[in-house]
Amino acid sequence: MAWIASAFKALCLSFLFVSVACRSTNGSKVFNVRRYGANPDGKTDNVNTFTSIWKSACARSGSSKIYVPNGTFYLGGAVVFEGPCINQIEFIIDGTLLAPSNPGDIKNKTWINFRYINNLLISGAGTLDGQGKESWKLNDCSKNPSCPILAMNMGFAFVNNSRINGITSLNSKMGHFDFFSVHQFNITGVTIKAPGDSPNTDGLKFGFCSNIHISDTHIGTGDDCIAILSGVTDMDISNVKCGPGHGISVGSLGKGKDDKDVNGLTVRDTVFNGTSDGIRIKTWESSISQIVVSHLVYENIQMINVGNPINIDQTYCPYPPCKKKGESHVQIQDLKLTNIYGTSKNKVAVKLKCSKSFPCKNVELVDINLENKGAKGPSTAVCENVHGSALGKMVPEHCLNGPW
Repeated sequence: MAWIASAFKALCLSFLFVSVACRSTNGSKVFNVRRYGANPDGKTDNVNTFTSIWKSACARSGSSKIYVPNGTFYLGGAVVFEGPCINQIEFIIDGTLLAPSNPGDIKNKTWINFRYINNLLISGAGTLDGQGKESWKLNDCSKNPSCPILAMNMGFAFVNNSRINGITSLNSKMGHFDFFSVHQFNITGVTIKAPGDSPNTDGLKFGFCSNIHISDTHIGTGDDCIAILSGVTDMDISNVKCGPGHGISVGSLGKGKDDKDVNGLTVRDTVFNGTSDGIRIKTWESSISQIVVSHLVYENIQMINVGNPINIDQTYCPYPPCKKKGESHVQIQDLKLTNIYGTSKNKVAVKLKCSKSFPCKNVELVDINLENKGAKGPSTAVCENVHGSALGKMVPEHCLNGPW
């Protein structure tokens, strides 16, 4: 019997060895960027080191963690982190990633770019410092066709089942975060900062994305806090603080021939503080594409000294004078606004200016209370080509046509 017990013990030990060996091969591995040669002196260019670490992490059969510890890691040009990767990657940023101050050093529309990746997690208490101050004066593309390319801080293209949690984006040259063809993506606890007069520094920008969840995020910038563009479906936004900035905007839409519908947006429990706009939908006045914007819900929204708390603008033209050639071909429908309250900087607190060719329809207002704290007199509403209904308290008095 002794030899049987001895053999059984040897067999168990062999299984244990195999199990440990498998874990060491396929388990999670941490890539601390300092241990792999990255220098946190704020001067040494770490682009090649970071991309080399990414390639190693991406190729592993087990999950990987890339860790950026405290310190300032200079990335002196565009950085591309590309998949597909074999397994999940977690990118933990506790230090500062520093962009070059000279915009010409980033020869790309995005400084840090993730693409063709699934199951990506970006987290940490660190900062993306875009050093955009020198670039903002060059942002004159509306009148200068030779304007330089200015990079966004971080971009995601063809990234699925992923999330960002907790990092800060500071002073981007253009927008802060750009999302294109991204699906099943969560954004939580992110902070975005740029001066209110920094041009085109959108906070979060989305195109052709679906199933996006944004929560507990603070955005202060010089353009839209959140820009929802062509082809976005099923987006949920909650507990966002926006200000300074241009509000949460759907659009602009209709200018491009390949624009697609926007469908399914919920914005709730959100505060706009000192922004130029709050709830905003903008479509070009002479649009090429005929698309639909539908099933939008805004509820429990506070406005604090906002220029245009509720603003539908279907005659959008950002660089006047504009030569009007026709009406917008974008159909806005199935829009519900509930418990929108606070103060307006301007007398017109509710502005619903819809297309004559494609009037807004099924617009529902419930419990609107927006008081004028700027110009003399009570707040007012302006409606053009809009059909819907109103229920509950209405300040200002609504101007909707009947249902249609």
